[in-house]
Amino acid sequence: MGVSMKLVKSISLFILYPLCMLGLGFYAGVETSRFFYPAEQDSEESSLFEGLPVATREPQEQEEPIPVTDDQFDYGIVMEGEEDAGEAAEEAAFSSETLCVDTDYVLEETDILQHTVVETTWRLPDKYVGMNREQFLQAMEVYAAFPPLSELERGFVGLEVLSFSRERVVVQMNYKYIQPSSSFYLAAYDNKIIVYLEDRKTVYIETGIPLDSLPVKLQQSIIDMMWIENEEKLYDFLENYSS
Repeated sequence: MGVSMKLVKSISLFILYPLCMLGLGFYAGVETSRFFYPAEQDSEESSLFEGLPVATREPQEQEEPIPVTDDQFDYGIVMEGEEDAGEAAEEAAFSSETLCVDTDYVLEETDILQHTVVETTWRLPDKYVGMNREQFLQAMEVYAAFPPLSELERGFVGLEVLSFSRERVVVQMNYKYIQPSSSFYLAAYDNKIIVYLEDRKTVYIETGIPLDSLPVKLQQSIIDMMWIENEEKLYDFLENYSS
């Protein structure tokens, strides 16, 4: 019996010892392979899990890329906004352009009845020197609204500014030139003698003769609008009473 137990123990040790050594060798081999060939190990591990369910998520919707154009970058090229700013600056510079003593003052005197034009160039009046476009236009509006009596005598009816620059300004003066009539009327305005045509409305001459310098009886006749039968007698009157 004692001999049998010894024999069993010997056999067990003989079998177990090689098995343990084989297991240790296999484990060492696996660890060595994982150390020197990690990529192959990962692929082997992934193959082990192939076929197993994997948690997935839906891909997020990607925003469409915004196209980028060359005009969004500054390459030294004038962009649209800069061009508009440049045009605005030019307009501002043009509107701020002022007249000077060397500016040509051109008048186009137009007979709107006969359709004729006489152009003359004058020295710019001092009152317009230093004006910009807006100021000059305003001055012309005032002139047209309240023209001198001498202009009314010529038949002035209006004006138009045709061009404006520092070098040259052109004004069209429109007239209905008064045609002499066969008879005239003398009247008084602001203590001055005025000569009207026979329609008693159209001013022909502003004489500058003071009313109070005439005889009293003649003054009253003129206040009542004194009739002069022809141009010869009119000029006789003017020669007699002009200072």
